[in-house]
Amino acid sequence: MAETQTKRRRMGEKKGASFPRTTSNWPVITPKPNLQIARLKDSDLFTVQNFLTSVESKAFIKAAEAIGFAHQGSLGPTKGEAYRDNDRISVNDPLLADTIWVSGLNQLFSDIKIRGKVAIGLNPNIRFYRYKVGQRFGRHIDESVNIGEGKHTHYTLLIYLSGSVSKGKNDLKNPKDSPSEPLVGGETVFYGSRNSVVAEVAPAEGMALLHIHGDKCMLHEARNVTKGVKYVFRSDVVFA
Repeated sequence: MAETQTKRRRMGEKKGASFPRTTSNWPVITPKPNLQIARLKDSDLFTVQNFLTSVESKAFIKAAEAIGFAHQGSLGPTKGEAYRDNDRISVNDPLLADTIWVSGLNQLFSDIKIRGKVAIGLNPNIRFYRYKVGQRFGRHIDESVNIGEGKHTHYTLLIYLSGSVSKGKNDLKNPKDSPSEPLVGGETVFYGSRNSVVAEVAPAEGMALLHIHGDKCMLHEARNVTKGVKYVFRSDVVFA
């Protein structure tokens, strides 16, 4: 596929909808002391079920929709960019980043080191993605970001805000909170050598997906959404 030519190209994001730093409309996030990791490829790729509750996930969607999304596209493979078609919001919010980090991520990364560096938190540049029917993100890699003062990002954090639902004890059982149409499609797929599929991750509400990026990033894509709407919270794990 032509899209594979983009795997060593930096995927700079065009400016989308942005908002000044604010935390007033974000949901209250409860600490998750007993998070369980499901490793898909050593420590380079893993998922965490129920990182956010259903209530927290829906509250993030509501807050993001209140801000308003802007379309995010690309020039496409013929111009050296991965195909991209989704909607995006970008906010700079160190407090929100810290809230997500200390809710349980800090414990998951306590034993992970990269070149002697340890994980210290999340990139305060928080992004929200929305994929409607027919939208997708072609095969690409995520670059490491230098955020200054010797701090670099080394892992991508994706938290699915919509998808299959696993009810937890902290979730409210209100049918009005359920999406009008279930999400179908939108899987995140990782590729190894010769385009072999390493992992295929279907969105699940509240589930976190973490994978190493930069020089060791696996080629991956967000498949086409065929039904419903896919919402994603995105940030990066910072090491220093």
